[in-house]
Amino acid sequence: MACSSPRDKPVRFAVVGGGVAGVTCAEQLASQFPSDNVVLLTAAPLVKTVTNYKQVSKIIEDFDVEEQPSSLLEEKYPNLKVVHAAVKSLQANDHVLLTEKGAKVSYEKLCLCNGARPRLLIQDNPHVLGIRDTDSAQDFQKRLSKAKRVLVVGNGGIALELVYEVEGCEVIWAIKDKAIGNTFFDAGAAQFLIPSLGADKPEKAITCKRSRYTTEAPGASDPPCADAGEPGQSGPSAEPGSALGPDWHEGISLRGAEEKVSHKVCVECECEIQKIYSKEEFMLSPLHQSSDMGTWLVYVQLTNGKIYGCDFIVSATGVVPNTEPFLPGNKFELAEDGGFLVDDHMRTSEPDVFAAGDVCSAGWEPGPLWQQARQMGWYAGRCMAADVLGEPIELDFCFELFTHVTKFFNYKVVLLGKYNAQGLGQNHELLVRCSKGMEYVKVVLSGGRMMGAVLIGETDLEETFENLILNQMDLSAYGEDLLNPGIDIEDYFD
Repeated sequence: MACSSPRDKPVRFAVVGGGVAGVTCAEQLASQFPSDNVVLLTAAPLVKTVTNYKQVSKIIEDFDVEEQPSSLLEEKYPNLKVVHAAVKSLQANDHVLLTEKGAKVSYEKLCLCNGARPRLLIQDNPHVLGIRDTDSAQDFQKRLSKAKRVLVVGNGGIALELVYEVEGCEVIWAIKDKAIGNTFFDAGAAQFLIPSLGADKPEKAITCKRSRYTTEAPGASDPPCADAGEPGQSGPSAEPGSALGPDWHEGISLRGAEEKVSHKVCVECECEIQKIYSKEEFMLSPLHQSSDMGTWLVYVQLTNGKIYGCDFIVSATGVVPNTEPFLPGNKFELAEDGGFLVDDHMRTSEPDVFAAGDVCSAGWEPGPLWQQARQMGWYAGRCMAADVLGEPIELDFCFELFTHVTKFFNYKVVLLGKYNAQGLGQNHELLVRCSKGMEYVKVVLSGGRMMGAVLIGETDLEETFENLILNQMDLSAYGEDLLNPGIDIEDYFD
């Protein structure tokens, strides 16, 4: 199936982005419209697909993310064509996409799922690395193998995974917050997890058995050391690949050059980077004269007054939506973070252009706490289908209750509803149960009704608590017994 030009009949659906949101959207459209052409454009040679999908409860999902050659996707859906090309521009009024390779793709309906890129502390500094896609993860692995100390800046998911997984290298972790992981949990949960940073890591139970594919640039003499994203590029023209999956560090070695160091993390709270010095700059500065820092490739001065030398810096301070190629000549309404603002049918302000994933933000109230790539991609596909068929569609049930299942510090982590009492003001109370090294359970109540929960460890409470949040049962009569370990709450409420 060839891509159309503006002079030909346009493809029914075009999707930009080979990550989970884009692939899920394309799959949804290809399966619902088997007689219509669907084109998926991606800058990366591999696509992200959802595998081992399990519906844990009514809303909670559990799945793995796997990188696969696009040919497998095309074999599964004969009407789906994957085009490996970065998008150069969009002519929304004409319904035309232009690629960096000079091709034109005209479409009837378009969904933008091209994700986001790391928000680097400083641009074009060879000692500052952002980790977002598999290509940058490969670069990180190569640098780490020769490093004795790295400094990680940020307090989100990537930072949490990195500081725990890195071995054989000292890690300085600088966060601007009072506690680690404040995006995901409160100070109590952080205190539960902190001991894991100083403890010996358990041996990995089973090597990841899912298929992993690698790519190699033509003429390359050395094979990539990990599953790669798109061919390595540098400079501002580099095209970001798909976002990392939840287990991106599985199957690759995250070990530094220090044989005698197993797992050493120093956390610097409530601080940010004040200044970055190259080795040459630091040697000439007054700071060098007043300290014995040793010789490092780069030096960092923190706002708390401390100075660290290290081999490189990992910038894990969030992402910036990849909207730039689509803005010139168009009239997209943007959210505060610079992403496309979408309505409750995932439509942008440009006609026949939808969006899903990190490249967009929900414009309805109350919107989801943050984007869930698979859910948004799937729902965007359904909305595009309903638009074509002229059928009404209600906001998907997955947006009724926020759910997120992940893993930090080797613990299963489940976030439900308003898990940090978001938007409740002072009108709430917390119930907490904690078994050191085993589990941490926090429940958010308002007016006697459960509004959210944080579950760390193998609690087996996620389905029960999901039901209690959804049905809004008055739990006032149970008081603190709601989390009494002597009461089997699962049987009681199920």
